[in-house]
Amino acid sequence: MEFLMTWWDRLLAGFSRSQPPELTLTEVAVILLAAAALSLPSATWRYFGLFSTVVHELGHVFAALLAGRRVTGIQLNFDHSGLTTSFGRPGWRTAWATFWGYPVPAVVGAVLVWAGFAGWAPAALSVGALVLLLSLLFIRNAGGILILLGVVAVSAGLVVAVPVEFTGHVVVALGLALLVGSVRDLGKVASVHYRRRRDRGQSDAYLLYRSTGVPALVWLLLFTAVIAGSFGWAWMVVRAGVGL
Repeated sequence: MEFLMTWWDRLLAGFSRSQPPELTLTEVAVILLAAAALSLPSATWRYFGLFSTVVHELGHVFAALLAGRRVTGIQLNFDHSGLTTSFGRPGWRTAWATFWGYPVPAVVGAVLVWAGFAGWAPAALSVGALVLLLSLLFIRNAGGILILLGVVAVSAGLVVAVPVEFTGHVVVALGLALLVGSVRDLGKVASVHYRRRRDRGQSDAYLLYRSTGVPALVWLLLFTAVIAGSFGWAWMVVRAGVGL
């Protein structure tokens, strides 16, 4: 109970702007190494990739809700796959909801990098914790519940345990790790189309092709464009933050 009260107090306190961190090049290099350690080695990606999958599926959820569709459930699996189910009027709404999966970890990653440098890191952790907690309402499989409970537990730990003066460092590292992870996932879905074509039926790009008639390659290029744009924005934020 004491932990929950502390978590709630820190959560509420996070909804305010703090002093932006003054990061040196050395600190940024350490953050980059931390981000790489989360998203590059297979041993850590096995776990951090589950968080990236959660962000991917939540991208579908928010896009579907924005398009006026009704979200009925999310499934998450330990092999980093997932499925979001929504219903509503067909057409562009379906394509919109389907598109915002693979690019979303990169977009969220860039937002986290900005939040970390702009002094909104505690707010980013608080908003993220609430979104993840509410997402439990949509999970429809046992594995998904375990995955999301694990992510929620880590999120709660970060809200409670990370000192305010280091929150910016942690949020920037998470953002950069999601950016790198988005490239990793993009390469994975591209390989499905060009090396393992028998598995393409579950690819978002293939589903977009089936619903719109626009070739999957076009959708893969659009995924790439959004991810590249997110990298570009994050790089500008980092450059401005360290005075390059």
